[in-house]
Amino acid sequence: MKKFLLVGFIGLLLSCSGVKKTQEALNSGNYMAAINKAVVNIAENKTKKSNQTYIVLLEEGYRKHTERELQHIKFLKKDGNPANFEEIFNTYDRLKLVQESIRPLLPLYIQDENRKAQFNFKNYDDELIAAKLNLSEFLYNKATTLLDNANYKTDYRIAFSDLKYLQELNPNYKNVVAKIDEAYQKGLDYVIVEMTNNTDKVIPRRLEDELLNLNTYGLNNHWTEYHTNRIQNQIYDYQMEVSFQDINISPEQISEKQISKERQIKDGYSFVEDQNGNVVSDSLGNSLKVDKFKTVKCDFYQFTQFKSAQVTGVVNFIDLKKQQKINQYPLSSQFVFEHIYANYNGDKRALDNDLVSLLQLARVPFPSNEQMVYDAGEDLKNNLKNILNNQSFN
Repeated sequence: MKKFLLVGFIGLLLSCSGVKKTQEALNSGNYMAAINKAVVNIAENKTKKSNQTYIVLLEEGYRKHTERELQHIKFLKKDGNPANFEEIFNTYDRLKLVQESIRPLLPLYIQDENRKAQFNFKNYDDELIAAKLNLSEFLYNKATTLLDNANYKTDYRIAFSDLKYLQELNPNYKNVVAKIDEAYQKGLDYVIVEMTNNTDKVIPRRLEDELLNLNTYGLNNHWTEYHTNRIQNQIYDYQMEVSFQDINISPEQISEKQISKERQIKDGYSFVEDQNGNVVSDSLGNSLKVDKFKTVKCDFYQFTQFKSAQVTGVVNFIDLKKQQKINQYPLSSQFVFEHIYANYNGDKRALDNDLVSLLQLARVPFPSNEQMVYDAGEDLKNNLKNILNNQSFN
């Protein structure tokens, strides 16, 4: 019984708190918040006695919200600024959405007043259609004017944004699809990519191809298009220059390390004898034996093959219109080839297991200089990907 009373008390507190917040939202003019809170609570159980207050608050919130929105529309229309068409459309849309959120709850009864809650609904379809047409025409004219008189790439991008919104609002309005494509193409920054080798070493062709395969970098810049091959008659805005400055390849080296090991190992057994030279037996008559040990030695020779390659360079971004360098990023990568193998002289039973495993390995051919440079290029690709994804021209 006590548990039931406690649960009921907590529920009452939560209910009171919810009503208080809804009333506060209503009193502060945040009618949409008050309406949403009331709708959520009433939808759970519209006949619940504790939800009666929410019905009263919903009725009041709807009335005040509708009055304010209609007054706002009246003012915007009187102002006569075409830029208000979007707000007029959105306001009518909000009015309709509020009605649609309340409609499934009807009818609602206010028991203390013995009446139905009053919601004066209106069909805003005609107003919405008219507002959409006005907004569509405004967006179309604004974007078309921008396309015809653009001075900067940003003008085309603003036109693109307006046209995309128009396409969502009013699909296939006039020739908007063609104009979206026009705005996008003219709003793009076109970047030509070039690679230069300022070292005295050969850059493997396949490394060049992989570095310049920009499709593998997952570029996410909507307004930048990179070309590795110039397109005829295309005017480029920027140049990206990947310049190799230095390639250092170490000589092929083999270092040797000798380790001497010594260990006692079992070497058979001998019988236990008493002081008279007789073999001692256990209680079952079995002869007693003891292990014999001997010392074994081994010289272990470990060989390490080593070769390294370091590639350094820079990525320059150049504004071709101003003929100015706008950004520079360093490129650096290193690849190390290391191979360990071993042999021995003596009894390998003296060696630890980790050393024995190396005896199974043999010397291998050193990779060529070209292969070393290619392998060092793996980090270069990752560095270049980060540069491309972080680079912004605006």
